[in-house]
Amino acid sequence: MRHIKNSERAAVDVRGDGTVLKHYRGSLAMERMMNEVRVLTHLESHGCTNVPRVLRVSFTDLTIEISNCGMPVDWLSEDRLHELFGSLEHYGIRHMDPALRNVMYEPRTGRFHLIDFEFATLLESGRGLKPTDTADSIDGMDRAFYSNPAHCLELVS
Repeated sequence: MRHIKNSERAAVDVRGDGTVLKHYRGSLAMERMMNEVRVLTHLESHGCTNVPRVLRVSFTDLTIEISNCGMPVDWLSEDRLHELFGSLEHYGIRHMDPALRNVMYEPRTGRFHLIDFEFATLLESGRGLKPTDTADSIDGMDRAFYSNPAHCLELVS
């Protein structure tokens, strides 16, 4: 395995078969994992092809296995960055962290891909997390949703 990221919130590794394993940790780890799975599943079901596909979810390990989206991008113009992240709204998603670090380039296809949807928002319902959320700031309705992994499993089965 090759380590890509190791932070307070997540460890990300590229596995030998080319898939990516993301292990959530720290504050709201389960909630962030469930939000990312929900958003990625929504995007896939709506035909969005420039994001990773969820391949496997483990609630006991707080990990997801996703498809590989290429390599990090060193530079993009602000206009292009805005265009890439803005294109998600066509699919009903707002990324909430539209930074260059969340853009990958796939040389085989010549396409940019967007990653890291822990803090994305589903526009139709308004449900999502923000980087500033804490366990105390999530309201009761969302707390009930995020504390039930079955909501997430329904999406990936």
